[in-house]
Amino acid sequence: MSRLRIGTSGWTYNHWRRQLYPAGLPAGKWLEYYAGHFDTVEFNGSFYRWPREEAFARYRDRLPQDFEFSVKAPRGLTHARKLREPEVWIGRIARCWKELGSKAGVLLLQLPPDMERDDARLAAVLSALPDSIRVAVEFRHDTWNQPGVFDLLAKHNAAYCVMSGARLPCILEATADFVYVRLHGPDHHTLYAGSYSEADLRWWAERIREWRAGGRDVYAYFNNDGEGAAVHNARRLGELLS
Repeated sequence: MSRLRIGTSGWTYNHWRRQLYPAGLPAGKWLEYYAGHFDTVEFNGSFYRWPREEAFARYRDRLPQDFEFSVKAPRGLTHARKLREPEVWIGRIARCWKELGSKAGVLLLQLPPDMERDDARLAAVLSALPDSIRVAVEFRHDTWNQPGVFDLLAKHNAAYCVMSGARLPCILEATADFVYVRLHGPDHHTLYAGSYSEADLRWWAERIREWRAGGRDVYAYFNNDGEGAAVHNARRLGELLS
């Protein structure tokens, strides 16, 4: 039976105090509280500053057994170097991934919007990453959205990141034995804003059922954190698929 994981992109939002976290709950307890309501999270603070191995071990120990911790790759690899000379970063990522153990989810490589298609560079990174790390790639430049790139991802069992959001193409491409979905909000003009309608969520529930019927695991993360919309949308999508 394929696995389904639904959560949010991040959990450390002060404006979620009334949307998810009870008044008076210390921020240091938010992750444990979050994990009592969802079975996965996408850690995106790692994009700005990659933590040490000990930090990943602490995350592992704070989370319940049946929880998956997906992680956004560091911008040093994806944005500063634009995937060039990835060996040092991949070594650090692999050591931290080992610390997560059974709670490791998916490593997300989000490429910058000004990075055009470069199959050789992407192939070098995917080849260098350990097979034990599930990888999804989010492309922000349209030149990547081509059959040849999908074939490259499939060769490495890496997922094309399916996106929903302002000015982002929503391409329902499944290139791995799992599907990775990032829902950046329904607003047509602004990313990370707005709440998905009931009709929108039912549409996504149908797509997820189709992927799971094909034997694929599905990870879905809501990134429309404003006013707690991600929390409410993730809960409702989970209800529709329960």
